[in-house]
Amino acid sequence: MADPTLPPGAGGDDTLAEQTLDSRLAYDGVFLRLFVDHVRAADGHESTREYLRHPGAVMMIPLLDDGRVVLERQFRYPLGRSLIEFPAGKIDPGEALLACAQRELREETGYVARDWTYLGGFHNAIAYSDEKIEVFLARGLTHEGAQLDVGEVLEVFTAPWEQLLDWIRDGTITDVKTIVGAYWLERALKQA
Repeated sequence: MADPTLPPGAGGDDTLAEQTLDSRLAYDGVFLRLFVDHVRAADGHESTREYLRHPGAVMMIPLLDDGRVVLERQFRYPLGRSLIEFPAGKIDPGEALLACAQRELREETGYVARDWTYLGGFHNAIAYSDEKIEVFLARGLTHEGAQLDVGEVLEVFTAPWEQLLDWIRDGTITDVKTIVGAYWLERALKQA
């Protein structure tokens, strides 16, 4: 019998689970891998699932002492435009989450943080990717200079954290990780 204190399927008895009948690597890229699987659904029907395997990522919410956050504006090729985002980056093989967050914050923004708080993680595209983004609040910031990767071009700027909520409402910010981060930051500040 399922534990009534857990959400459905959380006890390891997922009656909705699909059975993999065949799995094929369709594309092996620089860091993304595309698979095409033949599966049997819980109702017995067979279907195809296409999905990306991703190494995982971290996102940092750099909060300055005066209540401003450090943001980036960078061109995102699939959308053909620049977007406002919190700094983030992919996790290297074997790299610890906090070490990755510290490295990415310094490389992209030039900031280092004295205090780090893990806020949680979320899957941002569950229909077609296993990517999980781990979120850290970074405080006690000092600027030591950015160390961008070759080909990584972005603008770093600051804004009052409350401004993010307006930019989300008016569509200026549409990046899901930044939207999640803004609301998690709001919650963290209220709990402090």
